[in-house]
Amino acid sequence: MSVSRILLGLLEPRSQHGYVLRRRYDEWFGTSRPLKSAQVYATLGRLDRDGLIDLAGVASGVGPDRRVYAITEAGVGELDRWLDEPEVPEVTASRRVLFAKVLIALSSGRPAEPMLDRQRQAHLARMRELRAQRQAGDLLTQLDADFEMYHLDADLKWIDGAVARLARLAALVAHVDDTDVDEVEVDHAEKETDR
Repeated sequence: MSVSRILLGLLEPRSQHGYVLRRRYDEWFGTSRPLKSAQVYATLGRLDRDGLIDLAGVASGVGPDRRVYAITEAGVGELDRWLDEPEVPEVTASRRVLFAKVLIALSSGRPAEPMLDRQRQAHLARMRELRAQRQAGDLLTQLDADFEMYHLDADLKWIDGAVARLARLAALVAHVDDTDVDEVEVDHAEKETDR
């Protein structure tokens, strides 16, 4: 998630200081991973350096003075560009790890089905948590829970598809391993005849 572009978006309606930006970010996007203050101020510093925001003033009050930032015209242009640009559909790292675990398990002669069953149970447990959050939550919480639940559902379908193909996949992985062994033996034999 692009923290810098989200902060630009939060600044567009009105000038704000870092504390308010962090609080709003955490309310809307930080349910699983709240933003650290240091990250907010480091990001604001980069946005200022790049001319996307300006220091609009200093607000005094209880505690230390707070710098108030405003989005610049260049910042609005960058925000427009980011909002208009479709996100590249990507497979998350955790999904790639699951795929890799299946292949490594099969390649090493281990059964992959128990691992996939455990993963299915972990996904189902997370879906139960999300359903509870969704039922008790406000509209933002519901929408966020839906987003994750739909992805978990797709993962569960992939797990089912993988389980249905495990025997064929194990044969394919074994064949690739055999081919590699044959190539190594051929390479070794060719080196011996070259001598």
